[in-house]
Amino acid sequence: MKSAKNLLEQLKSLPYFTKESVLQLSRPYGLAKTTVDTYISRSMKRKDILSLRRGLYVSADFYNKNKSDTSYLFFLANVIRKPSYVSSWAALQYYGLATEAIHTITSVTSKVTRTYVTKAGNFVYSSIKDELFSDSVLIKGKFDFFIATPAKALFDLLYAKTRQFQGVAFEHIPRLVEELRIDIDEMDKSEREKFYMMVKKYTHHG
Repeated sequence: MKSAKNLLEQLKSLPYFTKESVLQLSRPYGLAKTTVDTYISRSMKRKDILSLRRGLYVSADFYNKNKSDTSYLFFLANVIRKPSYVSSWAALQYYGLATEAIHTITSVTSKVTRTYVTKAGNFVYSSIKDELFSDSVLIKGKFDFFIATPAKALFDLLYAKTRQFQGVAFEHIPRLVEELRIDIDEMDKSEREKFYMMVKKYTHHG
C-alpha cells in the first residue's frame, strides 16, 4: 500500500506522534479511521512504530537515530506524563552527582505515581504534592526538556525514598545522602544550601 509507505516516511521525521496526528497525515490519502488503527497495529508488529503509552508513539527510525541523545529521552519523559519534569536519579546523574549508572528515567509529577515500561526505555514518575511541584528549569537544545535543579533532584529522591521524610531527623540527612552514594560535595554551594533548607521544613529536629 503506497499511501502507508508515504505515511511512515512522514512519521519518521517526528520526535513523537499521537493517533490524531496519524489521522491528520492520512487525510490526503483518504484513509478511514479503522484503516489508520490497522496501520498503527501492523506497524507496531513490524516494529516500524514503538508505543510510548496508549495513543502515543514514535517511529523506530527516529528513536534509533536519537536514542543516544539524553536530551531526547528527557524530552520524551516530559511528554509521556504531563505535567512532569526529570528529577531524582536521572537528574542527579545528568549533573554528575550520582555515581551509579542509571538506566531508568525518573521524573516527578503532580499526578499519581506511575511507571511506563516501553521499547524506548523505562519511565518512572513519582507523585509529589502540588506545592512541591517546583524548582525545575528548562534546558534548551535540539530537544527542550524540564529538569529539577540539583537541590530539588536530591530533595525529590529523598522525599520518595523516605516516604515524605516520615520519622526522619534532620541530622540523619547527610548519612542518608552518603548511603545513596550521592556526591553532594560536587554540588554547587548555593544548591547545597537550598537542599538543606528544603529538607529542614519536612524533617524533625533533635
